[in-house]
Amino acid sequence: MAAITFKCPNCGGGLVFNPETQQYKCEFCLSQFGLKELKEWEAGLKAQDDKERKGQGEGQEGVGLGEKEESRAVVYHCPSCGAEIVTDETTAASFCYYCHNPVVLEGRLDGRFSPDYVVPFAIDRKKAEEIFRQWIRGKRYVPAGFYSEQQIASMTGVYFPYWLYRCNVEGKMEAEGMKLRVWDAGNLRYTEKKTYHISRSGQMPVKDVARNALKKANAKLSAGVLPFTPDGLQPFHIGYLTGFQAEKRDMEKEQIKEAVEREVKDLAVSNLKGSASGYSGLRVQQLTAQIRDASWHYGLFPVWTLTYKSPRNGKIYYFALNGQTGKVCGELPVDGKKLLFLFLSVFSPLMALLLVLGYMI
Repeated sequence: MAAITFKCPNCGGGLVFNPETQQYKCEFCLSQFGLKELKEWEAGLKAQDDKERKGQGEGQEGVGLGEKEESRAVVYHCPSCGAEIVTDETTAASFCYYCHNPVVLEGRLDGRFSPDYVVPFAIDRKKAEEIFRQWIRGKRYVPAGFYSEQQIASMTGVYFPYWLYRCNVEGKMEAEGMKLRVWDAGNLRYTEKKTYHISRSGQMPVKDVARNALKKANAKLSAGVLPFTPDGLQPFHIGYLTGFQAEKRDMEKEQIKEAVEREVKDLAVSNLKGSASGYSGLRVQQLTAQIRDASWHYGLFPVWTLTYKSPRNGKIYYFALNGQTGKVCGELPVDGKKLLFLFLSVFSPLMALLLVLGYMI
């Protein structure tokens, strides 16, 4: 089953996206290319191929930037946890990055799952491993298997799926504000109360509210590393997946629409109330928030992941790193033997001392 292969214009070797340089690097001749250069090169090949086909009078397939089926990707299905991992043939997906079980080739990425945007990796593997070692440093009761060199080598760069929501919120508030002034004169205390009519209205643009598009167990990896900065959004191109894996979404926007709309409305209401500051009290008489020009977009965002399956109970523990901002989240396993050793080393001498004192008394 054919997959996507990005060829070097100089030597024909495989190209891999480099997060550090934001360019595509050939692993053979070490040449580097920007996405614009590759698109121009591909366009030239396509024009030449079209010309040759017209001259031959035959419909032969051209060999573009991504071979014959550039707009498609391969989907691997994990029979254990159900993860559907989207990748190209440059990624050796021999195991599920989440549960560490083997995966099998299932099919291709459907067109309706094609993303609108992507945030390319900005943190490479070397930096990701350095951040992980700093994060694990000083955590004494973690099993050695969680941070062994073999385990760190299994760290995987994955593009996780997110829904992006954009809209304008039109808000209006009518309220009554009170100001109180209290002072003393002799033996008397005076209170002055003034009432003001407050009217507020305006528009609040909402841009790229990102929400996790996974409902499976690994959703906590993708939700824990939010937020991403929207200035890193790029129009999706399959080339960004080279050398990485990508998750296929299993949540549609209808499943989160109500919650997201409620969230942006609550934010607009909070901003309206916050604009009426400086009053001792505020009594809202009318408050509305209407959503206009709403749109949804689908994006893939970068996450470095490291998972550990406990040999004791089979539970999955994880480390996740935002591949754009460097934000870290994770859940650490605890080594029962190390805790037991701590207990014995601290409490055993104390108990012995208490027994001696008790005997002496």
